Amino acid sequence: MGRDVPAVVFTREDRRRYRIKVQRCLEAFARMLREARFESGRPQVGLEIELNLVDDAAEPAMRNSDVLEAIADPAWSTELGRFNLEINVPPRRLTEGGPDAWESEIRAALNHADERARSVGAHLIMVGILPTLRQQDVGERALSENPRYRLLNDQVFAARGEDLHIEVDGVDRLRTYADTITPEAACTSTQFHLQVSPEEFPGYWNAAQAIAGIQVALAANAPFLFGKELWHETRIPLFEQATDTRPQEIKVQGVRPRVWFGERWITSVFDLFEENLRYFPALLPLCDEQDPLETLERGDIPDLGELTLHNGTIYRWNRPVYAIAHDKPHVRVENRVLPAGPTVADTLANGAFYYGLTRALVEEERPVWSRMSFAAAEDNLHAAARHGIDARLYWPGMGEVPAPELVLRRLLPLAHRGLERSGMDDAWREPLLGVIEQRCVTARNGAVWQKEMFHHAARSATGRHDALRRMTQLYIDYMHLNAPAHTWPVD
Repeated sequence: MGRDVPAVVFTREDRRRYRIKVQRCLEAFARMLREARFESGRPQVGLEIELNLVDDAAEPAMRNSDVLEAIADPAWSTELGRFNLEINVPPRRLTEGGPDAWESEIRAALNHADERARSVGAHLIMVGILPTLRQQDVGERALSENPRYRLLNDQVFAARGEDLHIEVDGVDRLRTYADTITPEAACTSTQFHLQVSPEEFPGYWNAAQAIAGIQVALAANAPFLFGKELWHETRIPLFEQATDTRPQEIKVQGVRPRVWFGERWITSVFDLFEENLRYFPALLPLCDEQDPLETLERGDIPDLGELTLHNGTIYRWNRPVYAIAHDKPHVRVENRVLPAGPTVADTLANGAFYYGLTRALVEEERPVWSRMSFAAAEDNLHAAARHGIDARLYWPGMGEVPAPELVLRRLLPLAHRGLERSGMDDAWREPLLGVIEQRCVTARNGAVWQKEMFHHAARSATGRHDALRRMTQLYIDYMHLNAPAHTWPVD
C-alpha cells in the first residue's frame, strides 16, 4: 500500500465521498493523458525487495521495528509482518553507471542492513517464503505496529465476514483457516518498476502479463509453507487467498478477487484505473483535501491521492502506478510476480531478462498479445507457480513446451535484443542473461535447491522442522556468497 493511514472507523458518508473523489481523480487523470502532461523522456527502472528477519537459529525474528531503527535509512520500511522489512532501491536509467554499479549498490545496502540487524539479534534473508515459518508465527501479534496494517486487516475481514480459508495441494496438502491477514506476510517478493510514457504503457503491461508465467517458472523460490512442501512458488496461491475479501457465495457469483491477474489485454493505462473504480469497493476510504480538477485548472500537478490509495489495495500481478517525481507526473509498470532472492546476482539476472524481453516484445511487428489469449497467459502463471522450472507453458508458434526449452530457443535471444537496444553491450548482457541460460540448462533454481536440500537434511535431522531450519541456515550462507542458486551444492 505504501502509505501511512490513521486508525479510524469508516462511515457510509466516508465511502460515498471517497467514491466521488476517486471518480474526480479518474477524470483528472484522463485529462492529463489527453493533454500529454506526463514525463516521457527519461525512462527509469526501479526495484523493491521484501526480506524476512530470522534469529541465530534461522527462526522468524519479530524485530522489524528494532532493526529499522538500527538501520536508520529512509530507503528501508516495515512490511505487514513483524518479521518483514522492505528496501526501496533508488530508480535509475537501465544502463547507468556501468555493469557492476547496480549490483554493488544493492549489495552494499543489504550488507549494511544485515550488519545493523545483527546488532539487535536478527539476520536478513531474501526468500519467497521463509521455510521455518510456522502457522503460530502469523497470528495477530505478528502484525507490524503501523496502524495501516491493523486498519487493512479489519477492513478485509469486515468485507469478508468470516475467516480466511487457505488451501494448497502440492507434495503435501495444506488446509487451514486464518483470522487475520498475516499469512500474507509470508509472501516476500521482488518488484521491478519500469517507467514508460503513457503511449508505451499498454504494450509494456501486455508484454509483462504475457511473460509472467515464464518469469515465475525461472525464478520460483517458495516451495515450503507452515512446514509443508507445496508448489514451487507457493507465494502465488497463498497471496491470492490471504487477501481475498470474498466469501464463497460471492466467489461463485463471479465477483473479481483483489489479487488479480486481470481479464483482458489493454489499449490504455486508463483502462486499469477505470477497472479499479468499476469493479472494486474501497477498503480504505480516506480522502485528502486536494481537489484534483481544481489543481489542474491552476496549472499544478494533482497527487490523485484517492486514486493511488485505491490502486494500492488492488493487488494486480502487474500493477499500474501513477507518481510524481521531480515535479513531473509519470506512469510505470510494477512487476510483482517474482519472489525475493535467492541472491542479488539472481535478482539482477531476473531483472535483465524482464527488462530486455518486454522491450523486445513491445517492438515486435506482430505483438505476442495479438497471437495469444489472455486466459493462456494466466494459465501459464499458475502452471509455473505449481511446477516451477519443470512447468510446460504455452507460447504462440510453439504450443505447450517445457519452460527451459521456450526460454533457450525463443525468449533468451529476444531478451538479448531488447537489452542491446536499450544500450547494454554484449560484455554486460552475457553475465546477466548467462545466469538465466544456466538455470535452464541445469533446470535448477531456488525452489529446486530448497527441495533437494530439505530432503538431504531430513536424513540426519531430528524432524521436519529441524531439516527446514538446517536448510535455511545453509541458504543464508550461500546467499551471502552471492553465487547464483543454480550453482549451489546439495551436501
